[in-house]
Amino acid sequence: MTDLAIRVRGLVKRFEEVVAVDGIDLDVERGICFGLLGPNGAGKTTTVEVLEGLQRPDAGEVELLGLSWNGRAAELRGRVGIQLQETELYDRLSALETVTLFRSFYRRRLDASDALAQVDLLDKKDAWVGKLSGGQKQRLAIACALVADPELFFLDEPTTGLDPAARRSLWEIIRAMKSRGRTIVLTTHYMEEAEKLCDRVAILRKGKVIALGSPRELIATLGAGGSVEIIEVESEPALPAELFAAIDGVVACLPDGSGFRLSVKEIHATLPRVIDALRQRGARPSRLHTRTATLDDVFIELTGTSIGEEEAAEAKAKAAAAPARGWKRRQKSDGAAS
Repeated sequence: MTDLAIRVRGLVKRFEEVVAVDGIDLDVERGICFGLLGPNGAGKTTTVEVLEGLQRPDAGEVELLGLSWNGRAAELRGRVGIQLQETELYDRLSALETVTLFRSFYRRRLDASDALAQVDLLDKKDAWVGKLSGGQKQRLAIACALVADPELFFLDEPTTGLDPAARRSLWEIIRAMKSRGRTIVLTTHYMEEAEKLCDRVAILRKGKVIALGSPRELIATLGAGGSVEIIEVESEPALPAELFAAIDGVVACLPDGSGFRLSVKEIHATLPRVIDALRQRGARPSRLHTRTATLDDVFIELTGTSIGEEEAAEAKAKAAAAPARGWKRRQKSDGAAS
């Protein structure tokens, strides 16, 4: 038996002219929580769908639990659990009836009530699916996969759209799943979530892995212990980024709206120097925030932008391209009609 739950080499997936996954290599050890991180459009979901056997790769090798989807699909489906980004369940079945239905699909299986208990939904076993909250529906979707007692579990952005309390409830469920020896692959664009849950992470951008390691290892590569956020600076003339980049202890400076985000080595030593630089220029920030370094800082260091900013730019580009795509489709339709 291999020590790897997942082995990927040279994975490529295209959709017409778009290369969604561009030559990814991954090794995921058994019994860990492995995170696939990155902004929307980075290739996380496509990568996971190929690993789950839902998409065929255009190139590369994929092995799960030492097996390939080619010729071993039936065996793998009985050993892999999947929670999709969106799961549509029948509103007029109870939670227990829903899990019991999914249980019937597998040879190896848990008791339906046990699966509900593992996601803290046993008290809702008789409630209709349509009456459950968003967080409860997410937990029910996990229970539907847990009932197969899988060795390897895929969770595709399970906490997106949930309130903070529901998100943390799911975090505890994921920790409990890992404590039972399951291997978990988690996709998320919440960096805090990855830091809290994942033993190792791969940061994706535009279909490529740009960083790989434990959260602590990746944060250590920054050479910075934290960040200082200077918010809404009032200054005439406007302050140049070079002012802060030249301060002893500042590792990097990124303009952020009408302020700046500084990566610094030692917050307690560098912050007084930043305040002195602002005072000498007669500049008044509305607020100063300090925090320890995070995976978001790693992404900024690697790309020059934050995940949120990249997602906003991607959404803007897609919106601008949509009318052009519609025009092309109309042209093709008109040509076919003629």
